[in-house]
Amino acid sequence: MRPWQDDEGWHIDVRGLAPPQPLVQILQLLHGLPRNAVVVVHHDRDPVLLYPELAQIGWTAERIAGAPGEVRLRLTAVEPGDG
Repeated sequence: MRPWQDDEGWHIDVRGLAPPQPLVQILQLLHGLPRNAVVVVHHDRDPVLLYPELAQIGWTAERIAGAPGEVRLRLTAVEPGDG
């Protein structure tokens, strides 16, 4: 699954991937983007193991509306002083 970019930011669709691939793919993308990037994750379940990983590298997740049966998250970097 190749990430793509549009007006909302960068997108990554990890639906259908077996664990731990969704986590690995998302973290690889984040490490390759600037801190001001916005990433929209398309997932088929709530990625509970992702949240502590995001916190450790200074990112946060917000659940947003997605297609039926999809968990869609907006990831943004935490600004200094926000954490």
